[in-house]
Formats: sequence, C-alpha cells, structure tokens
Amino acid sequence: MIYCCLEHVELAMDIIVDEHEVAPDLKELPKEEQLSTTCEYCGNNAVYIVAN
Repeated sequence: MIYCCLEHVELAMDIIVDEHEVAPDLKELPKEEQLSTTCEYCGNNAVYIVAN
C-alpha cells in the first residue's frame, strides 16, 4: 500500500504493477485523513492510496 499525492499517483501505480504484476487499486483518502497523511515520495499531503 502506497500513500501518494496527485503528482506521484502514476509512479505509485507503476511500482505496484512492477512489484505485484496486477492492476493496482486506487482509492481516494477521506478528507480528514488527507491532512495527517503524507506522500511517500515528497512529503506533501497524500490524496490517494494505491494498493494491490
């Protein structure tokens, strides 16, 4: 599971496909969680969860 901002959502999706060879599941974080969760790539507020 990767938490990411809008800018890095494609990178996170590519990583899930490369590692697990399945289509990723993309979910938007609830608004209240977006304020406390950071992107794993840049530290900005996360908007999406990308998982397998």
